[in-house]
Amino acid sequence: MTPPMASSLAVLISLVCATLASSAAGVRVDLTRIHAHPGVTPSRFARDALRRDMHRHTARRLAAASNTTVSAPTKKNSPGGAGEYLMTLSIGTPPVRYPAIADTGSDLIWTQCAPCSDHHCFKQPTPLYNPASSTTFGLLPCGSPLSMCAVETAPGCSCPYNSYNYTYGTGWTAGIQGTETFTFGSTPADQTRVPNIAFGCSNASSDDFTGSSGLVGLGRGAVSLVTQLGAGRFSYCLTPFQDTRSTSKLLIGPSASLDGAAGVGSTTFVASPATGPSYYYLNLKGISLGTTALLIPPNAFSLKADGTGGLIIDSGTTITSLGNAAYQKIRAAVVSLVTLPTSADGSAATGFDLCFALPSPKAAPPAMPSMTLHFDGADMVLPSDSYMMQDSGVWCLAMQNQTDGEVNILGNYQQQNMHILYDVRHETLSFAPAECSTL
Repeated sequence: MTPPMASSLAVLISLVCATLASSAAGVRVDLTRIHAHPGVTPSRFARDALRRDMHRHTARRLAAASNTTVSAPTKKNSPGGAGEYLMTLSIGTPPVRYPAIADTGSDLIWTQCAPCSDHHCFKQPTPLYNPASSTTFGLLPCGSPLSMCAVETAPGCSCPYNSYNYTYGTGWTAGIQGTETFTFGSTPADQTRVPNIAFGCSNASSDDFTGSSGLVGLGRGAVSLVTQLGAGRFSYCLTPFQDTRSTSKLLIGPSASLDGAAGVGSTTFVASPATGPSYYYLNLKGISLGTTALLIPPNAFSLKADGTGGLIIDSGTTITSLGNAAYQKIRAAVVSLVTLPTSADGSAATGFDLCFALPSPKAAPPAMPSMTLHFDGADMVLPSDSYMMQDSGVWCLAMQNQTDGEVNILGNYQQQNMHILYDVRHETLSFAPAECSTL
C-alpha cells in the first residue's frame, strides 16, 4: 500500500491535536477469527487472505512484571475480514470495546481514533475510540523510549507530534502516539486494568484491517503489548479455521503454560538480526509428508548473517509462505499422492497454486498423511486439514511459494488446533496438539 502524503498526515495530526486540546500485569483475552461477510465465498476468502499476507514480512510500558496473568477472549467470527484472529479488550476511561488483530509479526498497538472520516479510515465493528472523551488519555512525549522515533528506523516518524506511519507491506496505518488505560478480561470477575500503555491513535489507515478496530502487536520489540506488560511468556490456541462459533484464550503472563498437555515439543528461538525486525525466528530443519522426508536444501530456512531468509511464526499472517525450492518439493509430494485431476479454475478462484477438482461440490477429499515440520529439538505434526483447504468443489494446498532468500512464514492456518507457548524470557517456543474449541 502507498503511505499517505506528508501534507495529508500533517492535516490529520492537527485535527487530532485540536480535538485533544479541547477536551505489570498479565492478560487473558478471547480470540476471534475474522471471517468474510456471509456472501463471500471460501474462494474469495482464500484469495483475499493471500493478498493480505503478501510480502507482510517486509514491514515488520514499561509496566513492571507481576504475578497477574492478563487474558483476552480470542475468536474467529467477525464479518468483513480475511484470515486473522481477533483478541477483544477495551481502551480508555470509560472503556471502549476494542476487537484487534492479534499479531506476533509486528509490535505497534493501535486503534482507529476520532476524528476519522470514511475517506481515511476503514469501517470497524465498534464505535471509534475518541481520546477527547477519555479521562486517562495522554500524549506520548517524543523523548519517551517508546516513541516510534526512538524504536523505529523507518522514516515514518516525526516530532514534535510523535506521529507515525507504520507499514505492513500491503497495508499501513498513520497517526500519533499516546498512552492509555487498557482493560483485559471478558467479565468483571477476571478483568484487569493496566494504565499507561503506549499505543497508536490512528486517523488514517488502509482498508486491509476491516473486521477489526485495530491491531495489537505481540512481537519482541519495545512497543509490543508483551514487552510493555513485562510478561515473560504468553500463549494462545487458535480454534479450527472453519469453526465460526468457538472461542479460545490468549494468555499473557505467568498462567500461560502447557502444563498437562500431551505431546509437548519445544524449540529455541533463533536470535534476530541486530538491526532487524523483532520477529520470532525458528530453526526449521526439514519437512516430511507422511513417512517421506522431502529433499529440501538444508539451508532453505536458514537466517543469513545479512538478515535475509529465516523462518518466523506469525499469528497475523494466514497462509504459510515458503521459498520456492522448499515449496516445489511439497507441491510435488502432494501431487504424487492425490489422484484427483488438478483444477486451473480452482487455482484462479482461490489464488492458490495447486488445487484439485473434487467429484462434486460436497464430496469429501481423499485421505492424506500428516505433514511434519522438523524444528530443532521438536516436530510439529500437521493433519491434512491444516495444510489442505477445501472449497466448493476444489481441494487446495494452503501454502504459497515466494522467492528464495526471503523470510519464510509459518501462518495461522497451519497453527490451528495447536496450543502454542512463547516463553520470551527463556527464548523458547513450545507447542502441543489440542482441541482449541474446548480448551
